[in-house]
Order: sequence, then C-alpha cells, then structure tokens
Amino acid sequence: MPLHIFVLGLDDLGRTELATLPDAADFVFHGLMTLDELQSGTIDLPALLDKAQRQLDNFDGTIDGIVGYWDFPISLMVPILCARYHLPSKNLDAAVKCEHKYWSRLEQQRFIDEYPKFDLIDLHDPKATLPAHMSYPVWAKPIKSFSSEGAYRVTSDEQLQTVLAKRREAPERAGPAFDEILARLDLPEEIAAIPGSAYMVEEAATGSQCTIEGYNWDGEVYLTGIVDSLHYENSSSFLRYRYPSELPEDVCRRIRSVTQRVMTGLGLRNSTFNVEYFWDVNTDRLVLLEVNTRHSQSHAPLFRSVDGLTNHAQMIDLALGRKPRQPVGEGYFKTASKWMYRWFADGIVRKLPSARDIAELEQRYPGTIIELDVTQGQQLSNSFSQDSYSYMLATMYTTGQTDEQVVEIYEACVNALQFEIENCEDHDAKSHDTAV
Repeated sequence: MPLHIFVLGLDDLGRTELATLPDAADFVFHGLMTLDELQSGTIDLPALLDKAQRQLDNFDGTIDGIVGYWDFPISLMVPILCARYHLPSKNLDAAVKCEHKYWSRLEQQRFIDEYPKFDLIDLHDPKATLPAHMSYPVWAKPIKSFSSEGAYRVTSDEQLQTVLAKRREAPERAGPAFDEILARLDLPEEIAAIPGSAYMVEEAATGSQCTIEGYNWDGEVYLTGIVDSLHYENSSSFLRYRYPSELPEDVCRRIRSVTQRVMTGLGLRNSTFNVEYFWDVNTDRLVLLEVNTRHSQSHAPLFRSVDGLTNHAQMIDLALGRKPRQPVGEGYFKTASKWMYRWFADGIVRKLPSARDIAELEQRYPGTIIELDVTQGQQLSNSFSQDSYSYMLATMYTTGQTDEQVVEIYEACVNALQFEIENCEDHDAKSHDTAV
C-alpha cells in the first residue's frame, strides 16, 4: 500500500519535483491547503491550523507524513500538526529560535563570530535613531516575515524614520500569528517580552551572497550543497540562484564549518534547513545572514539537474523517520540556475506570453522550466510575497554544461517571451482624462 504524505501549500512545481523521486510510486502526495490560503493577507494561525486539521481528520486513510517546503507560517505549522498526529518532525522550540530573527542572533553569538551588529528598534518612535553601537548602512526588518517583506536598506536616521512610518501604516501580516506560536513555548524572559510584530536593525553585509543547504538526522548535521545568490546590478533584488557555487573552495570550507557549529548549537533536529551568507572578497569577511528551518523549494530543480535527486527527497525521508539520501554530481547537467525575471516599477499587466510560447521554449532547451508569476490585468503592487523594490513577472530554470550556456539560454528565453506592462502613472493619467 502507498504511503500518504500531506504537503502544506503543494504547488504544481513541487508536485512535479516530488514525482521525480526514485521511489515516487511508493507515495501518494496530497495538497494540504493552497499556498494562497496559507500565505495571503493577514495570517490567521488558529484558523489555518483548524482548517488543516479538518482536512486531515476527514481523510479516509493513513496519515503517514506531513511536510512543507515554504516559509512561515508553513515552516512552523508542520511541527505543530505532526505533534498532533504523532509523526516525526522538527522540534518547534528550536525552529522558533532559528526563525525569530532577533532571538536567532542572540543565540548565534554563543557559537560563531560571523554575524553583523544588530539590535531592536522601536517601530512606534517617530524620532527613532540608530543604536549607538551601530553605523549605517543597515537593514531594517521585522523579527518575523517572509520573502523579504518589510525589509528596507537604510542609510540615515531620516530614512530610518521614513521606513518606520511606512511600516506603521502597513498591514501586519505575520506578527500576530507569530505571537500565537510564541505563546506555545516556555520562552526566556527577554524573548517573551518582545512582540511578534517587533522591528530590528542589522548592519548591512556586502559581497557575494550564497545559501548552504543541509539537514539534521539523528542528532547529526549533514550538509548538501552551496548555491550562489546573484543580484541585479545595483540592486538588492535577486536575479538568479546558481548551483553549484563558484565561490573559492576555502570560502566554501569556512561556510560549512560555521554552519556545522551554528546548526549544532541551535539544536534544530530532524529537519532540513538552509543558511544564508555574505562573503566580501575585499575584506574576506563572512557574515551569516539568516537561518531557515526548511530546505529551499527554489533549489529543488537545481539539485535534481546537477546531483540527480531533488532536495525534497531529504524532507520526505526525515518525515518517514529514515536516513536521507544524498547523491552528488549524478545529474545530467554540470550547472543550473533559477532566474527571477523582474519589473522595477508598478504597472498593470496588459499582455502575457502564451502557454504555447512557453511550451516551445521548454522543449527547445532541455531542463528549462518557465512559470509566470503574474496574471492578465493584474496591478503588480497588488500581490503578496514581493520584496520591497521589485515585482516578479516570471520564474525560469535553465541548465547546461557551463554557466555561459545557462546564461545564453536564459537570455534567449527572455527575448522570446512577450510581456506588456502599462506604467501605473500612464494608466492613472488615462483614467483622469476619461473622467474629465
């Protein structure tokens, strides 16, 4: 009999990747609520948990595993639901310690030196200034968010006050739900006093950005691979993720060493994870950016293309209480990238590439995957899970034997895809003229 695995926020790409598992025939994967249900609008954690539990309780069969590969609230709903159904999962207390950006920094100081200066800041103080022990530029960010929501690069007190004012007016999406989870734990006094909607500042790191993936099995930390994160020129927005990393091997060794120490110290068990870093070639400084208590769904096709097995495999193995599989270099391609095709001004989507056009490109270039992130008629700013400076139009995966080949295929796809975006200022002017 097949095993029934429930996946919070299961999407089409995730289902496709799970189907590539060598033992996929042994499983039936069930979507447990949609990603839109789980991450859109203000996160109502009790309602989401109740809805998920109703779906699970109404299932006429065995519940053999509950997993998720998306960020909050999914990353923390998984251990809560697994505890209810007596299934293997990560430990909630350590997962919260990792994901609480301020608490995580306090803990990191105990095990490593590779972290930036940081502190809390009063979101409601209209005259807030940077703490005396810090200097600009900094990143101002919520202690709990996802997809870089609410994070701003700040270079002066005036700019900081503007950002805080903007955040005071913005809807609070994650804070109350995070409070619900914090209330489930026996917290240290200094952490219990901090609301889930609190804001903090960290000195900005510079250089090359990357992410290392791994998992904890039976109390031991195992590391899989390092993925480069490349930005658009003069922007903090991601252009692409590249696997395997092209960082110098001595830097990769340091990243592995720091990750081993910090993940062992944080005590996250029976979970996949990823840790993000900056390395500055000029100063040779390595800085840990953040810890995530899940593997990256963005990297799934990259690992499959290069190593021959999607990183979802480790998630499934851990959910079933078995030692994860970890091949290296057994894929068809030497390198692969995920591209984020972005628009850097608000606008209205007037024309999209056709399904036929996308299918032709995917057939022409083996290993290519193209997914649209917008819909016809959509105003770009009317979407959640965007960073603070750009809007995603499409996600693309390209593969090759060299990085040059990967870039050439991406550029060919961009040139072939037809988007038409009407500038919002032009649209507002036309609406005004019509009204007059």
